[in-house]
Amino acid sequence: MSNKRSAPIIAGLDIGSSKVTVVIGQITDDSKLEVVGLGTAPNVGIRQGVVVNIEATTEAIRKAREEAELMSGYRIEEVLVAVSGSHIKSFDSKGMVAIKNKEVNHQDVERVIEAAKAVAVPNDRVVLHVIPREFKVDGQDGILDPIGMSGIRLEASVHIVTGSSTAISNNLKCIEKAGMKSAGLVLEQLASSLAVLSEDEKTLGVCVVDMGAGSCHLIYYIHGSVAHTSVVPVGGAHFTHDIAIGLRTPQIAAEALKVKYGSAMATLVNDQETIEVEGVGGRKARTLKRMDLAEVIEPRAEETLQMLYADLRNSKIMHQLGSGVVLTGGASQLEGLVEMGEFMLDLPVRRGVPGQVGGLSEVVKSSAYSAAVGLLLFGLKEKKFTKANSAKEEMIAESINSFGSKVKNFFEGLF
Repeated sequence: MSNKRSAPIIAGLDIGSSKVTVVIGQITDDSKLEVVGLGTAPNVGIRQGVVVNIEATTEAIRKAREEAELMSGYRIEEVLVAVSGSHIKSFDSKGMVAIKNKEVNHQDVERVIEAAKAVAVPNDRVVLHVIPREFKVDGQDGILDPIGMSGIRLEASVHIVTGSSTAISNNLKCIEKAGMKSAGLVLEQLASSLAVLSEDEKTLGVCVVDMGAGSCHLIYYIHGSVAHTSVVPVGGAHFTHDIAIGLRTPQIAAEALKVKYGSAMATLVNDQETIEVEGVGGRKARTLKRMDLAEVIEPRAEETLQMLYADLRNSKIMHQLGSGVVLTGGASQLEGLVEMGEFMLDLPVRRGVPGQVGGLSEVVKSSAYSAAVGLLLFGLKEKKFTKANSAKEEMIAESINSFGSKVKNFFEGLF
C-alpha cells in the first residue's frame, strides 16, 4: 500500500434524491484503487436530479463530506460530481477529416472528434460527454481504435450527452457552499456502468439501469461502446409513497418497511408472516400480513418494468443486448425485482454491485454505491486525482497558524 501522506486521492460526490454520498479513494503504488472513506447523509433538497432546496442540499453534502473525511483521514477540496435527472438529453453526431501523412495518429482522432462535436447546442445546455462510438477509415466501419491504420479519410460516430446549465449550476452552487470545488461532471449511469459491468458484457451488448429514488437512468452498450442513454421518471420514492398511502403509515416508516420487508412479487412472500406497521399522527401501531405490503408494491414494480421495457423497445437496439439488463442503484435492491424483470423484459437480468476496488470494498459492496464507486473509477481512468495532506496534518497546520496569529496580535498590542 502506498504511503498515506503522499498518495494521490480521488473523491466522488453522488447527489441523489434521497441521500448524498461522498466516497474517497486512494491510488496505490501499482495504480490500483482503494476506497478509504465513505460518508452518506439523507437529502430532501433534490427532486429527480434537480435542486429544489439549496440549503438542505448544501447541508447534506457537508455532512456526507465530514463523515468521509473522518473515516479516511483526508481533507478533500475537489470532487467528481455525478449528474443525473430528467434534464439530461443525448444525441448522436458524425464527423469526418482527412488523414495527415496517410496514417492515423492521436491528432487525427482528436480532430475528427472535434469535427463531430461541431453541432449547434442550445445556450441553456452544457455538453457533459462526447463519447466515441466507432470510427471508419476509408469507409471501413466497426473500428474502435483507428490509431496506426493507413488511409485517406477518417470518420467518427460519437454520442453527445448534454444537461441543463441551470440545473448543473445549482448543483455546483451547493457544492461550493459546502466548501468544495468540482473536478469534473460525470453522467451518473456512465459512472454506475464503470463500477458494475465487465468488458465482456459491454461487448455482447447490455443495458444498465441505475434505479434511484426519483428516476431510473439507463445506459446502453453495443460492441463495447456507449450507444444510447435515457431517463425513466419513476424510482424508489414512488414505491415508498405507495406504501405510505396503502398502509396508512408515515413516509419514514414506509421506507423502513420497503427496505426490510418489501418484495416486488407477492408469490415470494410467506402468507403467514406478519409485520408491525406504525400508525399516523400518534395512532397505535397495527400488525398486518407481509403479503399486504407485497400487494401494494407489486403493481408499482410492474409499472416501472413496463416503462423500462418501453424504453428498451424505443431504443431500437433491444435485439442487440446479448448480456441483457443489469439493475443497480438503491431502488434495485428490492427483493423479487430481478425475477420479475426477467419475466417482463424477456431478457437476462442481474443485480449489479460495485467491483474492481480494494480497501473498504465490503463497505461499498452495495448497489446503492455503484455511482459513487464508479466516479472513482472514472477519475482513475481519466487521471483526475490530486495529492493530498491528511486531515490531521491540516488541523495541526491550522492550529499553528492560529497560535502564530494570536502571538503576533499580542506583541502588536504591546508596542
